[in-house]
Amino acid sequence: MSVFKILPNLFRIEVPLPGNPLKAVNSYVIKAEKSLIIDTGFNMDICYTKLVGALNEIGVNFKHADYFATHFHADHVGLAGRLTSRIYMSSIDAKMLSKSRNLKYWLEILEYFRMNGLPIRDVEKILKTHPGIEYSSVVDTIPVEDGETFNYGEYSLKAILTPGHTPGHMCLYDEDKKILFSGDHILFDITPNISYWKDFESLKEYLKSLDRIYELEVNFTLPGHREFRGDVRRRIIEIKKHHEKRLGEVVESLRGGVKNAWQIAQYVTWDVKYSSWEEIPAFQKWFIIGETIAHLHFLEKEGVVAREFENGSIRWSLKYLA
Repeated sequence: MSVFKILPNLFRIEVPLPGNPLKAVNSYVIKAEKSLIIDTGFNMDICYTKLVGALNEIGVNFKHADYFATHFHADHVGLAGRLTSRIYMSSIDAKMLSKSRNLKYWLEILEYFRMNGLPIRDVEKILKTHPGIEYSSVVDTIPVEDGETFNYGEYSLKAILTPGHTPGHMCLYDEDKKILFSGDHILFDITPNISYWKDFESLKEYLKSLDRIYELEVNFTLPGHREFRGDVRRRIIEIKKHHEKRLGEVVESLRGGVKNAWQIAQYVTWDVKYSSWEEIPAFQKWFIIGETIAHLHFLEKEGVVAREFENGSIRWSLKYLA
């Protein structure tokens, strides 16, 4: 079963993500005279078939619905171009989506990862297999600003800018019903990937965004992946502790001397199930090194670590030993 009724006229559809450790993305549907579909899945035939089939089961015509993307990642917006001509998205991530259509965007990020120690063979594999390259589609965006509201049937949703997972990630919040569509900002079975983005302090902004959501009254949190359960404030505290632990692991890795980010990453605890570091798929190494660099940049801003450039490579060291 891929369709779950949550509340009157509110449904969750599990859209499969073949070959991806996330397994599926949650697409949420508010059925109304003009329905709203939140997040879509990859631009893959199986995603299209599953989502459209589920919408038919609910009684929603995908051609006459509105669409909202919590952020610009391909598992949330990739299928949109096959379903609609335009999609609501934060103005910040709308620009990110436009950039991501240019190969230069990916090459710049991968070059920075290579400078931080990601092996060139993995850089080459990522260029061939990254979902953002392989499973995207072209769709126009309707830019959304923080605080805008959307009304569909009995639901009134306020867009809340929650940067971190992406620079322009957005949640939707129904204040009366105390429902939060959290996208990938808050997940319950796994922790959201907080990665490196050029000219953006992702971890710092993410922690601030968690504080913003902590202030809301929420009874139902509907995440972008896996299940929803428990208290969102408790989960926010857990996620913050997770990043405190990760920051500590990064610091400890540098007590033995100067290292690049790829070497540091191997001292950090990751929820990956492979017998050796070399067996980890290239696209997962993308997330691993990206998150390691994000934590290093946070520590650099805090004055804890220093960045050194030498012969086209970046190495990191502790500014003091305590």
